[in-house]
Amino acid sequence: MMAYGSYLHRPVLNPTFLPAKVWHDHYQQQVAENLNKREVAVCIRRPDGAHWTYRLSMLPAEASYQSFNYRCLERIVKFLLWAWGGNEVFIQGAPEVVAQLKADYSPEGTRAFDYRFMGQTCFLADFRVEAVNELADDAGKVSLEQSATRDLEGCRIGFDLGGSDRKCAALIDGEVVFTEEVKWDPYFQSDPSYHIAGIQDSLERAAKHLPRVDAIGGSAAGVYVNSEPRVASLFRGVSPEDFQLRIRPVFTELQKRWGDVPFVVHNDGDVTALAGAMSLGANGVLGVSMGTSQAVGYINDSGDITGWLNELAFAPVDYAFNAAVDEWSGDLGCGVQYFSQQAVARLIRPAGLDIAGDTSLPERLECVQNRMKLGDERAADIYRTLGIYFGYSIAHYCDFYDFKHLLFLGRVSSGQGGQILQAQAERVLADVYPELADRLTLSMPDEKMKRHGQAVAAASLPTLKTTV
Repeated sequence: MMAYGSYLHRPVLNPTFLPAKVWHDHYQQQVAENLNKREVAVCIRRPDGAHWTYRLSMLPAEASYQSFNYRCLERIVKFLLWAWGGNEVFIQGAPEVVAQLKADYSPEGTRAFDYRFMGQTCFLADFRVEAVNELADDAGKVSLEQSATRDLEGCRIGFDLGGSDRKCAALIDGEVVFTEEVKWDPYFQSDPSYHIAGIQDSLERAAKHLPRVDAIGGSAAGVYVNSEPRVASLFRGVSPEDFQLRIRPVFTELQKRWGDVPFVVHNDGDVTALAGAMSLGANGVLGVSMGTSQAVGYINDSGDITGWLNELAFAPVDYAFNAAVDEWSGDLGCGVQYFSQQAVARLIRPAGLDIAGDTSLPERLECVQNRMKLGDERAADIYRTLGIYFGYSIAHYCDFYDFKHLLFLGRVSSGQGGQILQAQAERVLADVYPELADRLTLSMPDEKMKRHGQAVAAASLPTLKTTV
């Protein structure tokens, strides 16, 4: 039944790649032809009550369809957990699937990583999957939308915390009066004082150029809930005990030092998407950064930051049973292995390039980029492969996100290779999903955004308490 045959664009360096979009479209074709199809709903809920619902049609609960139904629903649950974020999963209309989901999303199950992360690590609560007879009519209407008004009135500081430098900017009524990058090495620092002092130092440097400080906004890689870091690579060297005691409340404590001015921090993916929306003068923006990992951010059609996790590095895009394994979660076919430096490194050997495997991922990427400059078609094949990954995955993302503009950036997308990647992705969309190609634009950030965009966008996050 599920024989896929060929699809239009197959990546030359990874011919077994099975795009999630192709799989689900094939499944839905089978559903459409079945007179006993059923309607199923998946609700992802957080401890504070925020929840969102995804609805789909599925094949009937018959033994012959059991494995296909489970694969369909499990992969969708996995995607929704990492896109939206929540510790409770309620499923209406497919009770026979829930028992296996409970077994897999458990401390000893195949999705133990997701169980722990979405439970105690991220939302500080137990994780559970439950079958329900009915979902409330308001499911999907409750949201964590936080207005991204792009109001730059007053004297503001914006900062962006990266793995190699801290960027900070001072603004007066939207005009950048100071910007600076300061090198630091946060990853393996075990003393939280290093991180706290570094952030405070950047804020003080920016504040010297302002008559007062009305608001502070920031961005950093990781999972942030209500401006509180729950998981963040910047603090990977800090012990779990110190992380809970000193890092989780770090921005609340810094806010107190700055007179309790509005102080808001979001993950860098969302702030990148916001910067892109500000640069484009548009809403409905999905931002995808291809760097050390895959970082994603989203600004909805109303111009709001939704509060979703958008951690699509862990969302599946390849359904092949021999798909690349994510070394952290242990799952197959997750985005990080297809849109990052790791993705480039995986394709070096199939491309036939002689690049030492014991060099770092950034060094291997640089070697591939140098081969591109020399006109090496083997290096170009790597980017053609990434472009096919991207085109099909963009179509898949459209099933979960409502966006008109896709902004992509990061070291992997730089140079001639990035142009090939973009052209190939656009070709996939035009040839296979013309209705999406007609309404989507793909672009990379301009120089102004690269220089100041992230910090300026971060500075716009807080809402002033009073009009200045």
